[in-house]
Amino acid sequence: MERVRDHAWAVTASSAPGVGLVIASATAPGTFAPSLSPRSAVDQGLVTGLATGLHYLLSAGAQDALEAAARALLDAAAPPAAARRAAVAVDLAAVPLGLAVLRALPTSEDPLRGLVRQAAWRLGVAGLSGSLLAAAQAGTRTLDARLGLGGRLAAVPLAVPVGLGLAYVVDRLRRQEVADDPGTPEGAGPPLSSFGIAAGVVGGLAGAAYGEHAVADLLARRLTAVLPGPQALWRLAGHGAFLAALGAGASAVWHRAMLRIESTTSVEVPVIEPGEEKRWLLPTVSGAPGSRVPWAGLGRDGRLHVLATVRPRPAEGLPDTVPDLSVETVMGTPARATPAAVYVGLDNGATPRERVDLALAELERTGALDRSLLVLASPTGTGYLNYVATAALQYLALGDVATVTLQYSRRPSPLSLAMIRTAREQNRLLWLRVLQRIRDRPGPRPRVVLFGESLGAHTSQDVFLHWGTLGLDAMGIDRALWIGTPYGSGWMRQVTRGDRLDVEPDAVAVVNDLQQLDAVTEQRGTRPRFVLLSHDNDGVTRFGPDLLWHSPDWLGPGRSLPQQVDGGSPRGIPPAMRWRPLTTFFQSLVDMKNAQTAGEYRAFQHDYRADLPRFLSRVYDLPASPQQLHRIEETLQLRETVRERLFAVVPGAVG
Repeated sequence: MERVRDHAWAVTASSAPGVGLVIASATAPGTFAPSLSPRSAVDQGLVTGLATGLHYLLSAGAQDALEAAARALLDAAAPPAAARRAAVAVDLAAVPLGLAVLRALPTSEDPLRGLVRQAAWRLGVAGLSGSLLAAAQAGTRTLDARLGLGGRLAAVPLAVPVGLGLAYVVDRLRRQEVADDPGTPEGAGPPLSSFGIAAGVVGGLAGAAYGEHAVADLLARRLTAVLPGPQALWRLAGHGAFLAALGAGASAVWHRAMLRIESTTSVEVPVIEPGEEKRWLLPTVSGAPGSRVPWAGLGRDGRLHVLATVRPRPAEGLPDTVPDLSVETVMGTPARATPAAVYVGLDNGATPRERVDLALAELERTGALDRSLLVLASPTGTGYLNYVATAALQYLALGDVATVTLQYSRRPSPLSLAMIRTAREQNRLLWLRVLQRIRDRPGPRPRVVLFGESLGAHTSQDVFLHWGTLGLDAMGIDRALWIGTPYGSGWMRQVTRGDRLDVEPDAVAVVNDLQQLDAVTEQRGTRPRFVLLSHDNDGVTRFGPDLLWHSPDWLGPGRSLPQQVDGGSPRGIPPAMRWRPLTTFFQSLVDMKNAQTAGEYRAFQHDYRADLPRFLSRVYDLPASPQQLHRIEETLQLRETVRERLFAVVPGAVG
């Protein structure tokens, strides 16, 4: 019986490769749709190649599963024509079944539910594509017979034309619902170049898969000749051995790459010669003579951070190339104090407890707790702390400010995600002990605020995970400003979604620009104390793994339309951008990468430098006259130019 059934399917060619091509062709045009940022030809080629390649593999696998179901239902004596009809019947049945599952399981961030929804969607789409392909092939065979072409017309491959036709119909239906915005910037790279790169990506993946299959087959044949057991078993063992070798090789390459990256974040700052710390460093910063924190252990970003501390008054003996940008000169009024900057690098202490003890000792040595404003700042992955933010604070507070920072990683932020837990526990220990000392102090106490950028915002917010805004109040945090918070921050989701008892909704705001903050303040009647500044076109704030299985809120119908903002990053999400399985994940991954590309000094994507002076003034309640704010903004831009010139040989610090 099984032989008869197998014979029926042996003479009936599988439609899985054709269905895979239909869906890959149907999804390819969507990969050129605009997203948050323009894409180069290489970026577009990678998006198109990876998305269509995975669509092909998954769709071919789904069609194989549907054909296996049809095979199980087929009568043993069924002829090949009946086998084809059974396959089409199962394909047609998969479409309403897939839709029923999607209706029964509403979209959710739950990975398991998302996996079930995607499996149902994939089987339904495979069934629809298989049915359309079978109908097109049947129609072509009928037309071929009527025209007497002897099979020449029937031999024409139809998968790609059917897929492109399906894409056209779907696009026309969607255009009736959402009109493209003519002002939306182009998202895709040059089509011809992009298709060439995409073909290379798909070809490379196919070649790697073929090579792995050939190696596994060769190993299976050799082992079957000398060892007992079926060839299928040894083929499976060959696949396992290949994957194990690939994993070991990738692990070794990854380890060497991480060591190389970490070595660059420990390089010496070339502008400082040995023994010149006293000349360049203020006595109130870590690494200065008399500091408990040695200069050598601060790391690249720690050294640059303390070097960037603003002097309270004009200094003597500095090179002519270094302009006078002291607090007194820029603000036009005497400084109230000398800024304090406490920074402890990973090499300064072997454990988080040792680093926290060093930071507390530095707070006492520098008199940081005597300042009126204390900033608890969490750095990015490499240990970078935004120079514009710290300098702006020092100007706005007339020097009467102290910052304290602990490094938790030497790697760029995307490679430091595994350190979030360590950073959270280290920050929590330091902040609790700092706040304990403040409460035990007699006399005036400093206001305590939080600052974090990118992964620094995530690790700062994570201290209060599951505590809502009540946790910040309980710890005595007066204000907080987080810029470019990554999409994966759990605390951010907790306080901005739903109705939690530990969240005071009016205390939190997520805004794109200063005008939005002012509008929120006017609407609520009070300024939010905890502000998340996240540009709408910042891919870092939008990208997350759950884009693989569900459509995010920011792509929903309530999205704001694109509009320009004077002096700020543009608002809104392109109307033509919508969630597409796999495609949106890869587009947003490229958007995240492009958002972090260094560019001109402005408020745009993941660059928040131009936003900072006025946001810090409003959020931390550090008033300044319009003239002073204007001078601060000019000075900060000049400082960035000078800093880039002085440290041009140092690898990029943005982590």
